[in-house]
Amino acid sequence: MSYCDYLRESAERAGNVVCLGLDPVMDHIPARLGYRIDEIIPNFFEHLFDELSNHYLRPAAFKPNQGFFIKHDIPMQGDFSGSNALSKTIKLCREYFPHTPVILDYKRGDIMQSSHNYAKEGFERWSADAVTVSPYMGGDSVSPFLEYSSKGLGTYILNRTSNAGARDFQNLVLQDGSALYEAVGKKIIEWSGKYPGTGAVVGATSIRELGTLAKLYAGHDIPLLIPGVGSQGGSAEDVVKTLKKVKYDLRLIRINSSSAIIHPWKKSGHIPEKWESTCVDALREMIEACSFEA
Repeated sequence: MSYCDYLRESAERAGNVVCLGLDPVMDHIPARLGYRIDEIIPNFFEHLFDELSNHYLRPAAFKPNQGFFIKHDIPMQGDFSGSNALSKTIKLCREYFPHTPVILDYKRGDIMQSSHNYAKEGFERWSADAVTVSPYMGGDSVSPFLEYSSKGLGTYILNRTSNAGARDFQNLVLQDGSALYEAVGKKIIEWSGKYPGTGAVVGATSIRELGTLAKLYAGHDIPLLIPGVGSQGGSAEDVVKTLKKVKYDLRLIRINSSSAIIHPWKKSGHIPEKWESTCVDALREMIEACSFEA
């Protein structure tokens, strides 16, 4: 099965296109869930996944951000509790929600041989269904990741990202009058012709640019990973509306929300006693905005 077919199938199974970002922040996790990092974080997600299952709620993808986990490693002291927590979390995703894509967000991209090593890390060592990579070093840098498309795996290339500094480079105007992100988009289409499952990361916070890229990508089977909804200010409703205008296959998109679902109490600083229910309510609201009928 191709990665695009896997996305379509998982979206239909879930009935939505929500990607649940797994970006654990220790300050926002209940303290009673363990003593070590590789106990606390997996226990937090196990409680959450159990509650979601009880309410028959299923996101259409998971996106663990590696940086939120491995920052807890202390390699020089033999402490890999962050990596262990990531491993346990991915296994929980597989256990509770089989047939749901796991996208490892680690934004790699290097010279070809180094990229081969990073691709092996993401796809074979972490068993991810898809990974995120940077296009900055060009085709020979991203090709080791794209080659895994033959195994039904996907690669999301940073295109027009959701962070405030994205316009520093991505919106630069080229000699032909187009923006740099548009040139990257054309390359993504070119690469997807050889490597089906090649996708793009396009932020919900840049809705005008999303509309431009959606027109460019429409009809090319380009999976879209769309971060920026929730705490970054993007709107899931605006994303769906923008993509529907160009008749984009919504089953190929994943609209990501992280802290707004797993730590919805972040702004107040008060973790509710029944925190699992608070997360369920946040995910249910996101699913309503990202259903096929939205």
